[in-house]
Amino acid sequence: MAKAAPGLNFAWWLMLFLRAVLPAGFALATGRLVSAIESGAPLNNSLILLGLILVVLLLLGPLQAAVSGNLGDSLAAWLYDKMTAAVNKPAGLGHLEDAALASDLALAREIDLGISEPPLAVSLRFIAAGLADLLAGLFAVITLARYNFWGALLLAGAWTSTHWLLRESSVWKDRNTAEVRAAQREAGYLYNLAVQAPAAKEIRLFGLANWLVQRFLERRVRLFELRYTATRLRQKPLALAMLLISAVNLLVFWTLAQASQNGSLPLDQAIVAVQMAAAAGLIAFGGLNWAFDGAAAPVAAVLRLEEDMEPAGRIESGTANPASMPARSIRFKDLSFSYPSSPSPVLQGLNLEIPAGTSLAIVGVNGAGKTTLAKLLCRLYEPQAGSIEVDGVDLRTMDLDAWRGRISAIFQDYLRLDMSLRENVAPTGADDACVLKALELAGADKLRDLDTILSKAFAGGSELSGGQWQRVALARAICGVLRGAGLLILDEPTAQLDVRGEAEIFKRVLEASQGITTILISHRFSTVRQAQRICVLDEGKVIELGSHAELMALGGHYAEMFTLQAKRFADGLELEEGVSYESLA
Repeated sequence: MAKAAPGLNFAWWLMLFLRAVLPAGFALATGRLVSAIESGAPLNNSLILLGLILVVLLLLGPLQAAVSGNLGDSLAAWLYDKMTAAVNKPAGLGHLEDAALASDLALAREIDLGISEPPLAVSLRFIAAGLADLLAGLFAVITLARYNFWGALLLAGAWTSTHWLLRESSVWKDRNTAEVRAAQREAGYLYNLAVQAPAAKEIRLFGLANWLVQRFLERRVRLFELRYTATRLRQKPLALAMLLISAVNLLVFWTLAQASQNGSLPLDQAIVAVQMAAAAGLIAFGGLNWAFDGAAAPVAAVLRLEEDMEPAGRIESGTANPASMPARSIRFKDLSFSYPSSPSPVLQGLNLEIPAGTSLAIVGVNGAGKTTLAKLLCRLYEPQAGSIEVDGVDLRTMDLDAWRGRISAIFQDYLRLDMSLRENVAPTGADDACVLKALELAGADKLRDLDTILSKAFAGGSELSGGQWQRVALARAICGVLRGAGLLILDEPTAQLDVRGEAEIFKRVLEASQGITTILISHRFSTVRQAQRICVLDEGKVIELGSHAELMALGGHYAEMFTLQAKRFADGLELEEGVSYESLA
């Protein structure tokens, strides 16, 4: 908290200290007033002191609640900043697909949403009240010790023992197990699915609303069941705790009464001692563990992610300058790769050379390694074996940012920004002439107002169709080429367009990227056939390589797939997005 908001943190702790000390001060001031009344001394000073303490006590509660709310919001904002930095710091993607980090990542994303845990502002208000009570109880025991040492010791021991008897620590651990965090993640996922726009159409179209709500409720109920089971740990010894507390309090209050009756404890001191004996019960405040649980879980998740994400997604940068590359070729040598979450290799000893300035189309069944090859070329992952060489230079020895600056790419899960058309085409900036030219080449020249926000969630915004979004994303890649990129990667760039539209756009792209090394990944052979060479992947290896005419003459795997797709098209059954090659066999 000190790092998030130093001033608020200081005020929070100061108020907490005052709320802990002043109840004992109020009791002492009450005893002083009684003593003054008994002795006939003036009451002004005693009454003023008592009134001041009372007013401050009355004001401290709401003041600290307000400070706690602001501090909680500041802490949440600080954690969001740290999480955003932690997620985006690694140069690779491995940390985002690491199963070991998934639960923490899901929990960290929900900071202050109140889905799995209370918002931090609420937790801090509860913690402030709990700590104030606990510390006030301790100060009460210390004050009581001045008048009855053994009574103070007995009360402190009895009330403190409740934290062990009621299993507070065990309960906290059982409420934060891997199973509980998994239930939190599932409930959070279903909640987001239910309330966000992307899935809304299909949820309604297929009548999934009740199904979704029911599954969400099941996960939430399961989450509460796990926590209730943990909470029940403290129900069994509850009777023992009540018996112990009752016996100790009866003994202490009886002792105080006897001391007051026989005159060994004057009335003013007896009043203070009784108040402090009663206030000692604040030590047993047991809600702190729940509040700490709610506040600590997302904080701990963010701090763990900050430490664990960097090694999981690390991509080491080299120093070689890739300016003007590729000038001769890109070569994959004995390349092998497996994703962290899967033991099965995606690429196995792959060898492939792409002459600079040529176009290459990559085809293959789903899971053959097409997109993985593109990601490795962009250095979003590191291969487990083999190498990628550009003009004979190992990619790992190149400056990472400089190499990525040589690439313009669009992937299947392309970026959609709820921002202006200009920012979607050129997020890092480009002159309007470049943006408009890129839109024209992508077949999106009807979109001319570059200031239009591409989201109806904003006033004056516009919602694009799937095909229009793909053209805008393709324009972003083309804009990169127009601004000097040396390598263009298109991974299913126009899957939502019809066959003729995709073929026409790719023809324009090839014309615009003359002399630029271009890699196309597509399942439509009307587009693929335009590439100078075609590579067929199967089980992580290159099984065929050549031009369209050469591969058709070979009569192998490519020729079979092309013939099947051509027949489907001729029969009026244009291949839909998502249809795999296996389904055509």
